[in-house]
Formats: sequence, structure tokens, C-alpha cells
Amino acid sequence: MKRTIILFYFVGIATTLTSQNTRINDFNSIGWYNLFMTKKINDKWSIHLEYQWRRTNFITDWQQSLLRTGINYKVNQKLLLRVGYGWIETFPYGNIPLQAAGKVFTEHRAFQALLLNDNLNSLEIQHRLMLEQRWTGRYLKPNITSEDDFVFVNRMRYMLRLQIPLGKKQLEDQTFYAAIYDEIFIQFGENVQENIFDQNRLSGLIGYRANKYFKLEAGYLYQAVLLGREIKGNNVVQKNNGLIINAYLNF
Repeated sequence: MKRTIILFYFVGIATTLTSQNTRINDFNSIGWYNLFMTKKINDKWSIHLEYQWRRTNFITDWQQSLLRTGINYKVNQKLLLRVGYGWIETFPYGNIPLQAAGKVFTEHRAFQALLLNDNLNSLEIQHRLMLEQRWTGRYLKPNITSEDDFVFVNRMRYMLRLQIPLGKKQLEDQTFYAAIYDEIFIQFGENVQENIFDQNRLSGLIGYRANKYFKLEAGYLYQAVLLGREIKGNNVVQKNNGLIINAYLNF
């Protein structure tokens, strides 16, 4: 039953992303290079820190800079809670920038996350539900060089990640693994003007766990982003394809 639900989930996402043929498409090549760190305080509490260096044209140009930090609370072996703050700088990229001003803009973000882990034989299943409160900068006057207003928007995110060890029955030290995940982003609140559906990310990865302190993974990333404004009466969707590399450090 679980396998059937998971299959229909990914089929539904693929259908949604390929069925919007009437929208304006903006295609970009991206490269995301990410570092995730966890510092354990005791059996229940730990500190989370991450930096994501997001590029376009694979590596040559800026897409986004994202710094996020938080506090983890381990409820039990399967459930982890996290609260924190993110600081994001988004750059104008592609043929149609996210904001009409076509300038760099800042976002301040508070978030609360729930991570639930389960196993189906050797298959590891992770659900992540995240709520975000976003204050996004914008330009109300054409000639200014920094934001003169911040707009508040709520966003909900849900990620399903499947992971399986390669050549072994369970993930242990010096083991390769394969993973796939999909994440949906939904906006809500009075300041959402154009699209409730914000974006979707789909990725396939090959990873290597060296030991309990370090693992590395790399693979393909597809990102679909719906702009919050129209161009000549049409919605715009970015279809970004490229490379993702994740490094994990546990202290």
C-alpha cells in the first residue's frame, strides 16, 4: 500500500509539471552547492546550520545565496522538530527575473519544520513538513538601489524523500546509496497575488556515507518556479535543470 501511494505521488507531480503548456517558459541551467552541519548538544538538542550557494549557468552566475540556522529537538528515533531563521539574497537571472525591478532582493525568513523518518525493509522514507514566514524585499520606486518595502507571505512545504543503500541491506559506514525526493511549495495569506502554487523541486542523487560524521551526495535537480506576476496576461514558469551537490557534517 505504501509503495502504491508513493508511486501515485510522483506520477501526479510529473503530470502537473508537464501539463502547463500555455504558460511562458523560462529555461535555465543551475548548479546548487550545499553544506549542512549539525552540532549535537545532548541526546535531545542539537544546532543546525546550512549554506546553499545557488548558481545559474551551472556555476558562473548568481541565482541565490541562502544561509539558514536552527535548533533541533529530537522527540524520538523517528521524529525531529526544528525552528530557525533564514537569510536569503536572490539575484536577477534568466530571461524573466522573479521581480519586475530586475534587482537583487533580500528575504528574511522564520521557519518551523517537522521531520519524520520511517523504514520499509531497506528503503528509508523521510517526510518533511515546513512552515515559513517570509518577509521579501521589493522596490516601489524605479531609481532606488535598495528595497524600500518588505512583503509578508506564508508558505507551506512538503518533501518526500526515498533512500536505499546500494549493495547492502542497510546504510552504514563506507556505503553508497541512491535517493530521490520531491518537494512542493504552497503560498497562502492575503498578500499572495498571483499563484498559490509557488514551486516544485525534484531530484535524483547518488551518495556516499563515509562514517557517522560525513556523507556526500550529488545528482540531478529540476526546479519549477511560478512567478508571482504575469507577462502580457500570461503566467510565467521557470524550468531550471542542473546539478546539485550536498555535503553533510555531523559533530
